[in-house]
Amino acid sequence: MKYLFINSVCGIRSTGRICIDLAEKLEREGHECKIAYGRGEVPEQYKKYAVRIGNDIDVKMHVIKTRLFDEHGFGSKSATKKFIKWVELYNPDVIWLHNIHGYYINVEILFAWIKKNPNLQVKWTLHDCWAFTGHCAYFTAINCNQWNSNNGCISCPQLKKYPACYMHSDVKKNLRRKYVAFSGVKNLSLVTPSKWLESLVKKSFLKDYSIEVVYNTVDRNIFKPTVSNFKEINGLKGKIMVLGVASVWDDRKGLKDFVTLSKLLDNKYQIVLVGLNNKQINRMPQNIICISRTNNTKQLAEIYSAADVFVNPTYEDNYPTVNLESQYCGTKVYAYNTGGTIETIDQNVGSKIIRVGDINQLLKLIKQEGNNEN
Repeated sequence: MKYLFINSVCGIRSTGRICIDLAEKLEREGHECKIAYGRGEVPEQYKKYAVRIGNDIDVKMHVIKTRLFDEHGFGSKSATKKFIKWVELYNPDVIWLHNIHGYYINVEILFAWIKKNPNLQVKWTLHDCWAFTGHCAYFTAINCNQWNSNNGCISCPQLKKYPACYMHSDVKKNLRRKYVAFSGVKNLSLVTPSKWLESLVKKSFLKDYSIEVVYNTVDRNIFKPTVSNFKEINGLKGKIMVLGVASVWDDRKGLKDFVTLSKLLDNKYQIVLVGLNNKQINRMPQNIICISRTNNTKQLAEIYSAADVFVNPTYEDNYPTVNLESQYCGTKVYAYNTGGTIETIDQNVGSKIIRVGDINQLLKLIKQEGNNEN
């Protein structure tokens, strides 16, 4: 069978690596796979799968449309029409959607074409909540339930959060457009990577579709206890290494909490953050070791293995695979109890779940690591 994955990225970040893992598995089973993506660089070893939707200019124009009019997912018309012509030539048996937001594809055009092909099998793995809100990808941190009210989204309190809009917005109209686009697909089944997200989808307008929980996995041939000289190279021998990893760092991922911890921990401890951009690196306190974003999974496994504890203070998340990666490398995880995070925690390796935002409890647990070293 021919499979076509559609995702914002290919081979990088969590969703891009998930698509690659699925494609490689299906290929081993004798299927043919392609991954259509919208943004970012594709690692050389995965380019055989990659088909780009549009180009950098298309993405920038979609960003502008989002910033000015909050029409995220409704731009990229020409790029999407051109892509559909390619899809018709490829003639897939299965289309497997992942992140269809990210400034690269027009969801109305895409779903209108899907509905015209009722024999096409369609799967859609939801990695966040964007599909059933009028704007945001997450809403739990601010405890917003407009999406699930009788009136739907009316006035979004997170307009300046991803996908940010700074001018005119009509979130009620956006939600209605998504409802019309995503409803009524004959052979569509949904996949959620967590029971937490499944419970939300069952309350949304997508509830009539079949929903299956399939936990994301990571490659345990890569993420395993790995010989590492990371501490020696960075002068951390004898120190308690506190690690944080994210594809994109922001306040939602707990970046401010790491800055707070850096002020509360003495020089017996060393915070290491992986995944920061250059602007963030320049703003970080001097006592935090900053590493830019990397797609080198072997290097990540070495860093995970070197750490004494992995801290994930994310305020909103679906099913954070970084927790799995760390635990498989032999490093315990301390994480806030939000979204599907608790479903990733293995208490058998010493990992613990913490009340969201409880810096004092997090600090206490980290200091216990120092005491255990004595």
